[in-house]
Amino acid sequence: MSNLSFQYPAWFLLLCVLLGLGYAMLLYYRDTTFREQSPMLNRRLGLLRWLTVTIICVLLLSPILKSTITETKKPVIVLAQDQSESIAGTMNEAALEKYKTDWANMRTALEEDYEVHELAFGDQVREGVDFKFTDKISNFSELLQTTYDLYGAQNLGAVVMATDGIYNEGSNPAYAGVQFAAPIYTVALGDTTPRKDLIVRRVFHNKIAYLGDKFSIQIDVAATNCTGAQTVLTVSRVDGEQTRQLQSFPISIGSNDFFTTKEVLLEADKPGVAQYLIRVAKVNGEAVAANNSKEIFIDVLDARHKILLLANGPHPDISALRQMLEFNKNYQMSIANFGAPGLDITKYDFVILHNLPSATADISGLVQKMDERRIPRLFIAGMQTNFAGLSALQGLVSVRSDGRQSDDVQAKVSPRFNSFHIDPRTIEALPQFNPVVSAFGTFAATPQAQVILYKRIGKVDTDQPLLAVGETNGVKTGVFLAEGLWKWRLFDYLQHQNYDIFDEVFGKTVQYLSIKEDKRKFRVTLDQSIFNENEPVSFGAELYNDNYELTNDPDVALAIRNKDGKEFTYTFNKVGKAYALNAGILPVGNYTFKASTNFNGQGLVFEGKFSVRPIQLELFETTANHAVLRQLSAQFGGETVAPTSLASIAEKIRSKETVKPVIYQTNRTNPLINLKWIFALLAGLLVLEWFLRRYFGAY
Repeated sequence: MSNLSFQYPAWFLLLCVLLGLGYAMLLYYRDTTFREQSPMLNRRLGLLRWLTVTIICVLLLSPILKSTITETKKPVIVLAQDQSESIAGTMNEAALEKYKTDWANMRTALEEDYEVHELAFGDQVREGVDFKFTDKISNFSELLQTTYDLYGAQNLGAVVMATDGIYNEGSNPAYAGVQFAAPIYTVALGDTTPRKDLIVRRVFHNKIAYLGDKFSIQIDVAATNCTGAQTVLTVSRVDGEQTRQLQSFPISIGSNDFFTTKEVLLEADKPGVAQYLIRVAKVNGEAVAANNSKEIFIDVLDARHKILLLANGPHPDISALRQMLEFNKNYQMSIANFGAPGLDITKYDFVILHNLPSATADISGLVQKMDERRIPRLFIAGMQTNFAGLSALQGLVSVRSDGRQSDDVQAKVSPRFNSFHIDPRTIEALPQFNPVVSAFGTFAATPQAQVILYKRIGKVDTDQPLLAVGETNGVKTGVFLAEGLWKWRLFDYLQHQNYDIFDEVFGKTVQYLSIKEDKRKFRVTLDQSIFNENEPVSFGAELYNDNYELTNDPDVALAIRNKDGKEFTYTFNKVGKAYALNAGILPVGNYTFKASTNFNGQGLVFEGKFSVRPIQLELFETTANHAVLRQLSAQFGGETVAPTSLASIAEKIRSKETVKPVIYQTNRTNPLINLKWIFALLAGLLVLEWFLRRYFGAY
């Protein structure tokens, strides 16, 4: 339905008609040019001119055409099928074929009255159902969230969710926090009868260990309906094709619902990815033996950065820095006061000097030893610092201050600093942090300094450095000209419930200063050294010319070799001035890789290794959990049905009064002048008038 409205009073239309009439009469009333041709020609030409002018005048009143569009949308029904491995173990081929037929019939019955969408879920939520049941993970909460995101704003009528109730990622679906207005119908797949089963349920371990260290792993062993059975738990080291048993423990199962935990101490005796096999021996009559073993992978690093935090005396900053650095497993922290007996500064890879040098502590001898060993350092200069001594011990900041007076200063990130990336959120938030205490005086950055933070006093941004890094005499050095870092760390947590901003600024500063510089011109990096079997293996590569500038002119080849000697070859993609490669998902196992290129007539090679570990989550729970499904359906007003009753779901949905089509009405407005036929009409009237005048002998 459409109607016309004007932005001016309706009587203005009369003026338009009169204006058109007056214009036509002025032109043709006394004109005798065409009266000899035909008595009616003048009147017809006048009528054409009157219509043209009247329509133009009406359009000048900005008339608007209003229309109402009515649309009826069917309810959306989402059919979600669990594609995880645990489903396949409970269906033989005949049962699966019948289930697929029933599913197709249910979908067809629903498509008569509803808009039907199919989703598969497991490792991830995706469209379409293939009934292959190969996913390694079950995540119900992700399914509910994705369904809400995709269809929550539409006329969602119902969700049908077919699964065995076993989830091993995400939260309990009943507490997922998604508020559906639609009922959820669950199809209870799987077998709820507990079978005789022995399981290595979980193995708790660190992802990394350090060469020479001892580390413990905690093994949880569970058994169902195995009362009186005896088994043996073994821990073995896997090296290629060889498996070497390290430890074994006898286990007596004393109940039908058995659970025990064993803690095993191991030693990191070889760098690289260490693979361990944890296994319990099978008992007679056990239903599933695949979950009797579990493999774990631990990345053994051959070194940690030894960091010394040397202080003039106790200070809250010490605790703030210690907590930040201890969070990084690549650091080994030590804290000492100046003058501590037996202190050997040469044992450390990086030194933080807090309020040193001071009036009572001359550290020139220590700094000389550090210079000889080229040990990088970070000075934190507070109100106890001897600034004359500090100025002599570093070449980044020139200092003129007696340290008797102080300023409360905030920080502003230097827009010119680019030695490492600082998150834009940090750049925006850092100037709002609580002030720290800096000595009053004149501070200026030298040409060797790269200023990270400038001082901000009140609302005035100064050019005085607050945090600067650089290299003096071939040694990386940093200077922070204030104390009170503990305030920043507490403020960060108060505002954001984490320490991300504080840890980024000082964590990256310490990392930049302490990292051992890699002078290789060709480097290949991996996001991690241990990948899950459902994760793509990604590589990055960098090539430097003689000036250590990035270039990617030549091609870079990569060869990945598995433990059987089979080789897979790839070529890196050129991205910006670097290289990138996604090798895709690889089978479980240990791999070596070799990247090679030829630059300026020189062959460059980079070699490394990584591992792909299996995901066994679906093997550790073999008993269906239909209680979760009943709870979920009851919470959202649906029902739980058996897989043999799929045909009843369509009728159950139709009987719901809330699952109805929705009528949407949309009001649209369109200026009349936008209509193309109006233009065509005006053009037609003018052309017709011009043609008649030409035909009958006028202009």
